Amino acid sequence: MEYLPFTKPDVDEETILGVAEVLRSGWLATGPNVQAFEAQLSDYLEGRIVRSFTSATGALEVALEICGIGEGDEVITPAMSFAATPNVIMRVGAKPVFVDVDIHSRNIDLDAVEKAITPKTRAIMPVHFAGLSANCDGLYDIAQRHDLRVIEDAAHAIGTTWHGKKIGSFGDLVSFSFHPNKNMTTIEGGALSLSDPLEAEKLDRLRFHGILKDDEGNQDVVLPGGKYNLSDVAARVGLGQLKRLEEFNEKRARLVEHYFECWSLENCLLPANGAGHSWHMFAPLIPFEDFRISRQAFIKKMHEKGIGIGIHYPALHLFSLYRKLGYREGDFPNAERIGRETVTLPLFPKMEFGDVESVIAAISGILGS
Repeated sequence: MEYLPFTKPDVDEETILGVAEVLRSGWLATGPNVQAFEAQLSDYLEGRIVRSFTSATGALEVALEICGIGEGDEVITPAMSFAATPNVIMRVGAKPVFVDVDIHSRNIDLDAVEKAITPKTRAIMPVHFAGLSANCDGLYDIAQRHDLRVIEDAAHAIGTTWHGKKIGSFGDLVSFSFHPNKNMTTIEGGALSLSDPLEAEKLDRLRFHGILKDDEGNQDVVLPGGKYNLSDVAARVGLGQLKRLEEFNEKRARLVEHYFECWSLENCLLPANGAGHSWHMFAPLIPFEDFRISRQAFIKKMHEKGIGIGIHYPALHLFSLYRKLGYREGDFPNAERIGRETVTLPLFPKMEFGDVESVIAAISGILGS
């Protein structure tokens, strides 16, 4: 068997030829392909305002700036996510207030959110973990009652639905990632979905140097913006990927169904299989101590068998940066268990059902079951 990575993007020949056309055109920075990509992504999200970014991280940071969040403010966010989520909160001068997650869904615990609200709380930043939607009804109920903004980290969730509605087609501010390991890619890139045209105008300034142009092309700088505009090369990749997104997500779902069918190991906690899941990742929890093997040794043995494994993610509050905020081991037991036991198994559209069977066979052989 050829080496099976835990993820691999699927870029078709039509898209590759389209990128070559963009390179030959001489228009490589933001241009017609970016406009087309944003328009098609808006259509996909049922008409929402959409702006593309060089990364989802940039989109999250600009979303916080749009909300006016800064020094002295608090933003509630889960202790189980990638570091980008709390980092952007700190970058605007605010404090990330971590709360625990549900052990099955890996999504933010809304009871914990309610308890964490203080007079300094300005926003909630949930994560739709691994492609499973957080409880949007409960989330927005809390936000409305406490007059809070919601900035959804939907990096894992392009194509995810909540009660039949696509994440990003409703709600406050919603950020997507198009990194190569996501369900669709623009090589590097992201997008922000929002509904307020005035906030979209502010976003445009924040996204590109704070520049405001009049109808005659005269420029003024009205705020200290950054530079997060997507290139036409990246957008052309995104156009090809968006066209196939539903196909990709359907294949992911079938592969995951086969993982569930083939899994026989006891004492492991498989991810929740909720409605609307786009299956960005398949990440079971394996109690390695029970199997008398370390996670590092397990990953090494899987690698030796030609299978790549990821870890998504260590618990955030145990990193040095966030310990400086006063967080300690024991604060968030579910996030800590996930951080200790999680492994990300191969899952991408070009996989075959036989690949799933090979992964399960390798795991069973290593763990002695």
